[in-house]
Amino acid sequence: MEAEHDDTDQTHVERGRPASLANAVGRGVRRGGERARAGVHAVADRIVANAPRIPVRDLATLRKQFPGLGPEGLADKLVAGAAGGSAAVGAGVGAAAMLPTPPAMPTELAAEIVGVASIEIKLIAELHEVYGVRAPGTAPQRAIAYLGAWAQERGIDSTVPASVNAALGVRMKRELRQRVLRRGFRNLPVLAPFMVGAAVGAAMNRRDTKKLAHKVRKDLRTQQTPWDLPPDAMTPLTSPLTWSARP
Repeated sequence: MEAEHDDTDQTHVERGRPASLANAVGRGVRRGGERARAGVHAVADRIVANAPRIPVRDLATLRKQFPGLGPEGLADKLVAGAAGGSAAVGAGVGAAAMLPTPPAMPTELAAEIVGVASIEIKLIAELHEVYGVRAPGTAPQRAIAYLGAWAQERGIDSTVPASVNAALGVRMKRELRQRVLRRGFRNLPVLAPFMVGAAVGAAMNRRDTKKLAHKVRKDLRTQQTPWDLPPDAMTPLTSPLTWSARP
């Protein structure tokens, strides 16, 4: 009887070990998921906080800086500059991965996403200027519209008030966080060592910025306003977009 009792106890122990391991793994996965979600939310919040600090040039300023160019030529210049900027950010983070003691890479990756987002949001806003499709409304409304355009990877539709006048609500926050999550997964190869990450990061960021610009320009061409017929809304921008983000 004692032997049978010992066997039973041992069976319970052996059965309990996998169960305990499964519970531990489950707790670890949950904690990891919570940390990942918190990281995505933090990056998204940083992008929202940085949006009002992005300097946006109006059409008149852009035409002075790039004289002799038509809308498509000017747009090409803006895309090339933004692609070069995002590539430089990717290369910098990739190069950091080759250091003997790499910095906190999640932090570096988050900084890269925020930096590239700022470059691309500026590009989107200035492309809207070039095509004569500036978002209507106040500076806060325009800022929300361009932030939403970045999250959705498309140009705004000025004929749909909801696309430019919507508050920074649940839907936009969800889209923004999904965009950050996709960008984060795409940027993981930049953490490869020995400068491979630098090359990959530069190439991927350049490609993604150009791809985003292509989508936005395609949308804006359908609403384009000729430069010789400027709309009333295309008044000079006297300052960068400014608005207050609410949590």
